[in-house]
Amino acid sequence: MDNPIIVSVAVDQTVYQIDKPYDYFVPQFLVDKVQPGVRVLVPFGNGNVRKTGVVLSFAENDSSKKLKAIVSVLDDEPVLSREMLQLASFIREQTFCTWYNAVRVLLPPGINYKVRHEYVLSETAENLFSALNGDLLKLAEYLKNVNKPVSKEVAYEALGLTEDCGLMEKLISKGIAVRTGIAVRSVGDATLKMVRATEAASDLANVKLTPKQKQIMTVVNDLNCCSVKEVCYFTGLTTAVISGLVKKGLIEVFDQEYYRNPYSGASCEKERPITLSESQNEAFEKLLKAYNEPLGVTSLLYGVTGSGKTQVFLKMCEDVAASGRGVIVMVPEIALTPQTLGIFHRRFGDKVAVFHSAMSQGQRLDEWKRVKRGDAMIAVGTRSAVFAPFSDVGLIIMDEEQEHTYKSEMSPYFHARDIARWRIARSKGLLILSSATPSIESYSRALAGNYLLCNLPSRFGTASLPDVDVVDMRSEMAAGNTGIVSNLLYEKVDEALSDGKQAILLLNRRGYNTYVSCTQCGHVMTCDNCSISMTFHSANNRLMCHYCGKSVSYTDKCPNCNSDRMKYSGLGTQKAEAELESLFPNARILRMDADSTSSRNDYEKNLKAFQDGEYDIMLGTQMVAKGLDFPKVTVVGVLNADIALHSSDFRSYERTFSLLTQVVGRSGRGDYKGTAVIQTVEPDSKVIELAANQDYDAFYKSEIMTRKVMVYPPYCDIATVCFSGSERGYTESAAKNYFTLLKTYASSEFSDVKLIVLGPTAAAVMKVNNNYRYKIIIKYRNSQRFRELMSKVNTDYNSTAFAKKVSAYLNVNPDSII
Repeated sequence: MDNPIIVSVAVDQTVYQIDKPYDYFVPQFLVDKVQPGVRVLVPFGNGNVRKTGVVLSFAENDSSKKLKAIVSVLDDEPVLSREMLQLASFIREQTFCTWYNAVRVLLPPGINYKVRHEYVLSETAENLFSALNGDLLKLAEYLKNVNKPVSKEVAYEALGLTEDCGLMEKLISKGIAVRTGIAVRSVGDATLKMVRATEAASDLANVKLTPKQKQIMTVVNDLNCCSVKEVCYFTGLTTAVISGLVKKGLIEVFDQEYYRNPYSGASCEKERPITLSESQNEAFEKLLKAYNEPLGVTSLLYGVTGSGKTQVFLKMCEDVAASGRGVIVMVPEIALTPQTLGIFHRRFGDKVAVFHSAMSQGQRLDEWKRVKRGDAMIAVGTRSAVFAPFSDVGLIIMDEEQEHTYKSEMSPYFHARDIARWRIARSKGLLILSSATPSIESYSRALAGNYLLCNLPSRFGTASLPDVDVVDMRSEMAAGNTGIVSNLLYEKVDEALSDGKQAILLLNRRGYNTYVSCTQCGHVMTCDNCSISMTFHSANNRLMCHYCGKSVSYTDKCPNCNSDRMKYSGLGTQKAEAELESLFPNARILRMDADSTSSRNDYEKNLKAFQDGEYDIMLGTQMVAKGLDFPKVTVVGVLNADIALHSSDFRSYERTFSLLTQVVGRSGRGDYKGTAVIQTVEPDSKVIELAANQDYDAFYKSEIMTRKVMVYPPYCDIATVCFSGSERGYTESAAKNYFTLLKTYASSEFSDVKLIVLGPTAAAVMKVNNNYRYKIIIKYRNSQRFRELMSKVNTDYNSTAFAKKVSAYLNVNPDSII
């Protein structure tokens, strides 16, 4: 080929040290199909193993390179736009992941392809049969007799061979077998069999039809185009009659794609125009002005709980969607999605698409397609909604922007806020970060003028902030109350229930007993796979590990000394539920935690039941603390405010303040005055006092001083390098080797990059799922030079022997550094 077309491809399953865009030439028969953003099947490595990839760009033709050819193109049109390919580059650079991982995260899981490897005999195979014997000969003869590509698993099963016998690889090495690969999509498009009349059916005067065929032709002509299922339903006939008409050329059957939309019944209701208060309107006008100045602005909508932030950004959504630009609305928890969805569905109907992990892969794929094709203008969901494939994003909203769930827990370790800022900067739109307790970093940027700050200082309408009491549980115990509910909280809840109102109680720890030990020898029941104590769950009468999922049967015998003095202590939501049932025997109690909301629709079903008054008390973990709006809730109780207060993580005070402030804010949001009770053994804690007063500004002033003295964000960026391996000593040595590489580069080639490096040290939970964990903490300022430094260190480490047994990954600005 005189001037072959060359493309750069991000290839799946490449390791970090050799990861780069790889150049391939495009065969002539694929020239019209290849363009940036399509997925392709390519040969890779010495064995030319077929792998999937994504075309990133066209490349210059370098005649000195001997390039491999693309095998096939997997998409009829690009699945990623030019903007999204640029976003992939940004993600790779910022999170230190591979090219393909950066691309993969942009797509819904259902659209992904897997390469299924199959095997056939080579053209010269039969000439080599004479050198074979035993099982190797049997396998070669099997491939000959099958005479078509077959998977290794099928061949081994047919011959009774074990999966690790390695015989197929031996046939390949001898040139007898050849490995091929076909790409198979995880989830197919949803299609419906449809029928319609052909041109030949326009004149049936001289066509001989049976009565049944005439009946079907009448229905098809009346409906013009309909599904096979509908035809059979209206006529009471079978598909055999339809097949007869197809043979006569009178009708044709075809597949028509449809959307698997779990909210397809949602319709746009006649909603009243949004009425804003004076402070809401002031914030709205400020945001609208920023949006109309196409600069790509990030704003912080900061207002107390119940101040009507939702109404402000709902009004913004109306204006932006009406202009034809895409809108993304993110919430931190799946539990918040139903309420938010209800608000948007009533106002925008089927123009709303939904993105969250509780949906099936097929549903998530189809919602992605609705956005990409312009059938939906507003995307609502959790973290993954930030990648909604709008061609022109005008507005992105992050509700409860401080929440840790916006940070990805797997590679690539991105934060949705960083992605949102990147997209808005390029589309010249508006990003609204919304919260009553914004992250310290966001509020600092707003005060510095880097974000546009909009304040909502009071609750909407006649609602007022709840009265908050702090109860010293030490005094309760001294007075003989050893239960989980203080006398004051009991009185408040009892009064609310008697008045037909509702209560929300927070306990951010699931299970029944959280600690099991022997009072005779001191043995603690810990997980064999993890260095963490096991939690007793009454629902299944088992001790469970919340890290790896291992469970063992309940026992009153100590496995160490065989005594029967095992003590079950500590408090989880299951035990709290049992005590509440005893205290309030007539109350209907709803428990909301990871154990009670395990199936796909549990969140929506349970929250709707509580909203409809089917329950009186909702007890739960942090999923009940944020964003929920129930007008009849007049009492909120925090059963144990001390759980996260003394974590060694630098964000522990911020998390505690935010959680307490948010859950207290669930009370008194309607026409009824609310109260809240915070139970603690440290009533003098400044954090608890400020949360009780709902005084974020005072908390910020205190916390920002500590951050400055200790050099923590926002006065630096922070990263953890995490190590995981099956041998403790070897994992620690690997971490020390990484530290040495970092120190060497930082003191020579990158001496201009200022760093504070701590470690390596063991993680707070050293062993998880039989892997030991170590970490290095790095304080720095994010820059191109820092990223170059860490890229070199990562590449060098992954080229050492340590990398074969100990994985290492870099997490930039993680939610926690412990």
